[in-house]
Amino acid sequence: MTGVLPDPAGNARPRSPLEYEQGLWGRGVSVIAGVDEVGRGPLAGPVLACAVVLRRGGVIEGAADSKVLSRPRRRVLAEAIRTEAAAVALGAASVREIDRLNILRATTLAMRRALDRLPVRPDHVVVDGLPVRGLGREHEAVVGGDGIVHSISCASIVAKVVRDHLMARLAARYPGFGWESNAGYGTLAHRRAVEELGPTPHHRQTFLGLQFELEL
Repeated sequence: MTGVLPDPAGNARPRSPLEYEQGLWGRGVSVIAGVDEVGRGPLAGPVLACAVVLRRGGVIEGAADSKVLSRPRRRVLAEAIRTEAAAVALGAASVREIDRLNILRATTLAMRRALDRLPVRPDHVVVDGLPVRGLGREHEAVVGGDGIVHSISCASIVAKVVRDHLMARLAARYPGFGWESNAGYGTLAHRRAVEELGPTPHHRQTFLGLQFELEL
């Protein structure tokens, strides 16, 4: 995301997508990992997290909050991120883990797994949203970080593309639920399909119970 900031003389200057990272690099912090997750809300499928470490000064042109990008654009950017970033790692928590732990703890587990799989050890970790209790390492939380912090934007794109691809593959095995388009989220058509076809092993039982309670 590029905006405009005043320079010391008061003149407008472009806002660098790497403004957050540049502030840390300037203070001697070398390895910054941006972390984001996708899939907290769906009725089906895992929750997936991604951690991205960018090369110093390495802008991924066009990278922004994944929610504002089209599906084809996300795919192109995800490939660029995997090619140009210093490190990219993924972590997931399964449907069984979501039902056993609850979605908040399962999301934390997915984030921890992503960070643990990075081939480099971050000097600084920044996550989207609020502080993550139980992450197991010092971190900074930035509300709206997926649209502000470049490494988080990149993490959000990769996580979204990978999870969408996974749900599309599962859709071929479990037709009728529309996962290739709704990615497991509780659309009206998806909820009706669960009523007609019954749940699959990839549905979150705790979410389905709550969903149908809310409809009564």
